[in-house]
Amino acid sequence: MTPLQPSAQTAPSTTAPLTLTVIIPAHNEEHGLPATLQSIQSQSVPADKVIVVDDGSTDRTGEVAAWYGVTVLRPPRNLGSKAKAQNHALPHCDTDLVLAVDADTVLAPDYIERIKPAFSDPAVNVAAGNVQTRFARTPWERGRSTEYLFGFHWHRPIQQLADSPMVCSGCCSAFRRTVLAESGGFPERTIVEDMDYTWTQQLQGHRAVYVSAAVAWAADPETLTYLRKQVWRWMAGFMQNVRLHLPRLLTRKPMLATWIIVALLEILLAPLWWATPVVLTLGLDQPVARTMAWWLGGELLLTVPALLYAAKRRKLPVAQVLLNLPFVYLNKAVNLYYAWKALLVELILVPLHLSRGLVVYEKGR
Repeated sequence: MTPLQPSAQTAPSTTAPLTLTVIIPAHNEEHGLPATLQSIQSQSVPADKVIVVDDGSTDRTGEVAAWYGVTVLRPPRNLGSKAKAQNHALPHCDTDLVLAVDADTVLAPDYIERIKPAFSDPAVNVAAGNVQTRFARTPWERGRSTEYLFGFHWHRPIQQLADSPMVCSGCCSAFRRTVLAESGGFPERTIVEDMDYTWTQQLQGHRAVYVSAAVAWAADPETLTYLRKQVWRWMAGFMQNVRLHLPRLLTRKPMLATWIIVALLEILLAPLWWATPVVLTLGLDQPVARTMAWWLGGELLLTVPALLYAAKRRKLPVAQVLLNLPFVYLNKAVNLYYAWKALLVELILVPLHLSRGLVVYEKGR
């Protein structure tokens, strides 16, 4: 009698689990680093190695990291950017995956467990999860919390369905290490390495993936000063990548190019939308109350349903989410100013050799 053969469903897997190293670039992060390291050491699927790059800190960052028993690397001088600090650690990694985590970001206990399965598809070279705000104390943090709820529960899922995410967030992205190393490491040619790598991999025919179930909480700018620095870096970096990649994306990855063009159109048209009530009331003599009711109604219709859905997904109090909504307009004003500045500098002045663009990396908090 022929012995029964195990079915494909019950046969044990012979594939070894993917190994993973966490890289944490840190410059003067002695206060935020403990929560980050605690979240990494509490993972349901532990990392195989954790490396903290103490990048020219003048505080106790290195001592704090050493106390947690992780590998601490100290470059001879401050390297000047997050990408350079991450690249300093890359030769010390020998695992299948590298997870880059910011020194002020806290991972959910199952983050690694949920991000690893994305790499069962050999076409996936980079993946990142759902980023939310750690704190909502100041107006700027409360506005950012609303932006994140909207973006990570509306824009990102749609982009993922189209297999063309705009960016795998640099505060918690995982990478296939061999591909990352062979491509030269984390990109240093733009001021935002995460978007550069996300677009580059898709241009080369590989996949970038958004994993909504993998959640991380980032510490966002608590003051206008820090918000301005961060948004200027983000917007300048976006425009640098537009200049660098958009022509090839139009033919090789048209859906990703579509999201980029929509973002550019939103930047260009936003002042017109914001000026609409003024034009209608002062220019066309429309009643103020009716004009504002129409304008606010349009804003709420485009925003509130997605926020209610996000609040349900994140199990957040609906009242708290809606009370934070007005603060998003403070952030939108800052975003729009620096988006236009970045467009002018990076897409007009730099090609004309009238500016070098943004080349100095400044932290956003």
